[in-house]
Amino acid sequence: MSNFIIINKKIKSFKKKILVPGDKSLSIRFVLFSAIASGTSKAYNLLISDDVISAINAIKKLGVKVILNKRYCKIFGKGIDGFKYKKNIIIDARNSGTLARLILGLLVNTPYPIKIIGDKSLSRRDFKRIARPLSKFGAKFILNRNGSLPLKIFGSKNLLPIKYFEKKGSAQCKSSVIFAGMKTKGKTLIKAKKSRNHTELLAKYLKLPINIKNKKNFDLIKINKVKKINPLNYNIPADISSASFFIVLTALIKNSELIVENVNINPSRIGVITILKKMGVVIKFKKKKIYKGEKIANIYIKSPKILKPINCPTSLNAGAIDEFLVIFLLAAKAKGTSFFNDLSELNQKESPRLKWGSKILNSMGIKNITKKNSIKIFGNPNLNIKKRIVIKNYFKDHRVFMTSVIAALSFGGEWKIYDQDSIKSSFPSFFKILNKIKKKSA
Repeated sequence: MSNFIIINKKIKSFKKKILVPGDKSLSIRFVLFSAIASGTSKAYNLLISDDVISAINAIKKLGVKVILNKRYCKIFGKGIDGFKYKKNIIIDARNSGTLARLILGLLVNTPYPIKIIGDKSLSRRDFKRIARPLSKFGAKFILNRNGSLPLKIFGSKNLLPIKYFEKKGSAQCKSSVIFAGMKTKGKTLIKAKKSRNHTELLAKYLKLPINIKNKKNFDLIKINKVKKINPLNYNIPADISSASFFIVLTALIKNSELIVENVNINPSRIGVITILKKMGVVIKFKKKKIYKGEKIANIYIKSPKILKPINCPTSLNAGAIDEFLVIFLLAAKAKGTSFFNDLSELNQKESPRLKWGSKILNSMGIKNITKKNSIKIFGNPNLNIKKRIVIKNYFKDHRVFMTSVIAALSFGGEWKIYDQDSIKSSFPSFFKILNKIKKKSA
């Protein structure tokens, strides 16, 4: 695969039906829950991406047997306290913040120090935010001087339950504390700002000792020590974050329609859908059902005649945090000025995404005013790019790459976009699906 891709043709209108791969958040959680289950778990439609492979390699280092092929993934769980801890274990999370943070919660009782490392992008990210609460359980940490990777975790035999207030809307930090609570005698109490709740839903489906009270702006979670987890057989639904690139592409291309089948529409994940509807995009959920606690549906999208600007409610931020880059493209074409506020969490991702959103818009000729935590975008419904644009040096952030591809196909110009191998971390089949949409377009 070349290090870059050149796109110099806009996509034509289309009417298609597609499937996208399994949900990344659920795939990684399946791997971790199955590793501490008692017995053999099996998943179909597991996302085969670098992040998920990193999770599989991590549990293998902890003594868990895994069989992975094109049809399914089978994991032979060792039980809640069954990991085989050895001296000098190094776990390479590569680009996966979900893996690096969640697995720390499962390592709070390791008798030997375990080192967590990651790639250049992950090694820039803040791990103090998870080391602090896990330290209260009794684990100890040695972090890089700026609070990042590499780090070492020293576990404790005498874990103590904690009270934790998660203020930022980080599902990763919340989930890590839930995992640690599963290993700790007594009741761990969590007050968490609203964020994706896949860990809680899986815990409830598995009948673990977890209690959740949903308040308006936060959740109250109680978790007791887990004695046993039953094996999990799971047909993983499609990923809304992956689907969002094609949903936005449909919204940007006139006279286009798309159906994305069997998508996870968990309410904590569909901020992007709510935002697009507010901007005038026609979106409907069809064939809705509940599967192992998660809401699933086919998503129908039809492009609008005019995109409306939005003053985006901050209450939608947590549910759309991975989709804002591509949402900014809709604001670029909207008839009017859009506002997005309280987006500090966007800069805690693989790259400083708020800055990169502004850079992409600037390169397109779209005026925007970006501050530390907010962006104001002045839309141009008649945008038609004629110039050459180069996108590079963005820490190989897969979402920056895919957003740039959608922009190139939607607005024209000649785009040279580097690091196309970045999609391997989350969405290796991105171009395969894109080519299906482009094929014999109307």
